[in-house]
Amino acid sequence: MARPSRAHERRAALVAAARRAVIERGVLDLRLRDVAEQAEMSSGAVLYYFPTLIDLLREVQREAVDRFCSAREAAVRDEPDPRRRLAAMVRSGLPTGPDDELCVLLYELGTIARRESSYAAEHIRLYERQVGIYTGILESGAATGAFTLTRDATTIARNLVALEDGYGLHIVMAVPTLDTARAARLLLAAAADATGCALHDLEGDR
Repeated sequence: MARPSRAHERRAALVAAARRAVIERGVLDLRLRDVAEQAEMSSGAVLYYFPTLIDLLREVQREAVDRFCSAREAAVRDEPDPRRRLAAMVRSGLPTGPDDELCVLLYELGTIARRESSYAAEHIRLYERQVGIYTGILESGAATGAFTLTRDATTIARNLVALEDGYGLHIVMAVPTLDTARAARLLLAAAADATGCALHDLEGDR
C-alpha cells in the first residue's frame, strides 16, 4: 500500500517557517537559507516544494491576506447596528502595536509589490476586499438612515482603508509616532465626518 503523501504538511510547515523568517529578518534581507534554517531543512529540500523563494513568499502573502481579511469579516459579521459595525471595522484594521505579527508581515510583503506584479495583484486583492467590507457597511447604514454619506460609499471606503494603511505603518515603525488607541480615534473621526454619525460615544470606544 502506498504511503500517504506529506507534501501538503511540508508545504504548510515551510509557509510557517517563511512567515517567521520574514518577521525576524524582513523581506529585503531574507535569504533562502534563512527559511531553510527556520524549517530545519536544507535549501534544496525547500526548493523541492517551492521552485523559488519568491514562490514561497507569494504563498505566505496569500495566506496572510486571507487570514487578515477573514478576521475583519468575522469582527463585523454578527453586529446588526451599522454604527457599531463601522466602529468595529475601524478597530479591526489597525495593528495592536509594533509587534503585531500579521500586520507587520503584510507591510513587509507589501514592499515587494512595487517590483513584482504577482505581489502587487495580491496586495490589490487585500485592498479591494477591505474596501468591499466597508462599502457594505456604509451602504447598509445609509439605507437604514443611520448614515448620511458625504460621498458615495465606495469612495469613503477607499479613503478609510488608505488611512488605516497609513496609520498602521506609523504604529509598527521602529519608532512609532502614534499608538493604536490614538489611530482608532483619528479614524473614527474621519468615519464620523464621512457618515454624519457620531461614532466616538459608542460603547467600547475610547
